[in-house]
Amino acid sequence: MIRDRQIVLSWNSDSDPTFLRSREWLVTNGLGGYASGTLAGIPARKYHGLFVPNLASPKGRHILISRCDECVTINDRQMHLGGAEYDSERFEGESHLFLKEFRLDHRIAVWTFEYAGVVFEKSITMVHNQNTVCVQYRLLQGEALELQVRPFVSFRRHDESPRAEPGSFMLEVRRGRHEVRHTDSDIVLRFGLRPGPTAFVTEERDESNFVYRIERDRGDPEFESAFSPGYLLASVRPNHPAVFVASTHAWERLEFDAPAVFDAERQRLDHLLSLTQVLKDDPVAEQLAMAADQFIVLPGSRLEESVLAQAAGGELRSIYAGYHWFGDWGRDTMISLEGLTLSTGRYREAGAILSTFSHYVKDGLLPNLFPEGERQALYHTVDATLWYFHAISRYVDITTDRALIRNLFPVLQSIIQHHIQGTLFNIHVDPNDGLIAAAADGYQLTWMDAKVDGWVVTPRRGKPVEIQALWHNALQLMAHWASQLHEPHEQYQKLATQVRDSFNRRYWNERRGCLYDVIDGPEGDDDAIRPNQVFALSLQYPVLHQSRWKQVIDMIQARLVTSHGLRTLSPDHSDYKSHYRGNLRERDAAYHQGTVWPWLLGHYIDAYLLVYPDPAGARALLEAFPGHLYDAGIGSISEIFDAEPPFSPGGCMAQAWSVAEVLRAWLKTRPGRSSSR
Repeated sequence: MIRDRQIVLSWNSDSDPTFLRSREWLVTNGLGGYASGTLAGIPARKYHGLFVPNLASPKGRHILISRCDECVTINDRQMHLGGAEYDSERFEGESHLFLKEFRLDHRIAVWTFEYAGVVFEKSITMVHNQNTVCVQYRLLQGEALELQVRPFVSFRRHDESPRAEPGSFMLEVRRGRHEVRHTDSDIVLRFGLRPGPTAFVTEERDESNFVYRIERDRGDPEFESAFSPGYLLASVRPNHPAVFVASTHAWERLEFDAPAVFDAERQRLDHLLSLTQVLKDDPVAEQLAMAADQFIVLPGSRLEESVLAQAAGGELRSIYAGYHWFGDWGRDTMISLEGLTLSTGRYREAGAILSTFSHYVKDGLLPNLFPEGERQALYHTVDATLWYFHAISRYVDITTDRALIRNLFPVLQSIIQHHIQGTLFNIHVDPNDGLIAAAADGYQLTWMDAKVDGWVVTPRRGKPVEIQALWHNALQLMAHWASQLHEPHEQYQKLATQVRDSFNRRYWNERRGCLYDVIDGPEGDDDAIRPNQVFALSLQYPVLHQSRWKQVIDMIQARLVTSHGLRTLSPDHSDYKSHYRGNLRERDAAYHQGTVWPWLLGHYIDAYLLVYPDPAGARALLEAFPGHLYDAGIGSISEIFDAEPPFSPGGCMAQAWSVAEVLRAWLKTRPGRSSSR
């Protein structure tokens, strides 16, 4: 049920506890840090943790607290919440016996438990733009309960392999202030229970060889160990909640009213939802807009860059591509920008993101990604830079902020010239036809970028179809912007015309009635039916002649469209994979060889509406997603789905461009709303 900006799941104690270990929750802090786990409180991924801040030093996201176990005593009955899973399907923890409801309330994770007439609530949130997590325990019905909170600490970077041994930790306690350090780290974890004074029992516990079931199912290292220095004690009474607070900040920054943090987070999200009227009276759109907020970040591991940006009168903003393991990727950022920021009225952040990325342009290329914990970007991408033009165009059209074009125009000019002259990774314009070619051994340059053990699964070397569509769109936009700025524009228009003529002459595959996926590749032209051809008509300036639009849409609809997105390869192809599962090599072999990607639906719907002015038919393509908000990552949209029923979700449990494009398409297809671009 979705109500009052909440997603609510009721629970029956007779139900299968496996369900609670297969559904995940996520709260974030606007810095790239997060808290996440399963509804059962039992970690199932190496990435799960109650407190995972994104640190400036040492750089990157670190799991400081992997979980907290609670022991609640009511009428002499001890209830053990949280816990862990072990080999042979054995697990500890009784959450499933007492849980009555889980809800995501304004992105605050809330569990309601009941026993013997006593009802109490556990809530988790993070302080926005601060590396601090708060866990509140509140009594809703009954006279009192006794609470023990036992944190387990890890101090490893979240993408590192699980540790067989927890290592050596030091605990220091002074007047209710508890500090934990690892002997091999400068990180200081500070924690306590509010309000004080509270008791702390030093009872060290090493927990070894618990299992991450998702890592096990993926064929990755699955066993972890963690250390607990002891547990905190408190009495929880009506109107007197207890709040566990953990942070990397100095104690002086932690002198706040802990229960008020939860109200502040609700108010912050209420304000964000008020920025645009298009979300009003649409619970699904509101949920997606709140999910969108989790990806818009001030990168916490690059705070020194924020200082420089502020000194220059700007802001540092980026988009994290997905939780748990993706950071900020150029391609994902530009594809996601409209849905995450412009559809939600967050124009200031959209402008800051576009300006931020202009500072990272190198040799005419936008960064592909910033590796976890690193400042230096990687540039092995042919399409991220071209998506930049699309994102700028959508921003300017929606906000009418033409000053951004004036500020970025020199950068955009440089990008075009670098592509004409040739740049990194053999990305260059072929002077014979004006099309962009790209090929570099060992690199995956398009969005179909799976690579494992040196094997590039879909290299797509040559001239990929969507690159030409994006290139043509960028040239047309540059001609338009140059004319507005009274700059020479003839070069851009002339090259755009050449690209369009060449494209329509060379890409049409008459035998199959659609577009080639790649031409001029090492083995000639690739006639695999893939979704990349949709961009030839979905962008602002379509490169494909209108006479071919219907054939492309009909082919995609017949071969690639599913209830959860577009397949990445037609089922009749010999390389088609119907399911995304197995070890890393098996998964990467399926990643773009059939696996369904929901983000592609946004552009497919744009193109579909050009051919069939049928908003109801377009809206029907999105019918699965309100229900999916209860699957996998509660309140968000997964990265990918299997290519065949039941279209099981996979990959990241919360993906930026999935949320962005489904939200954008959802709003575009609302009854009574114009379906124009």
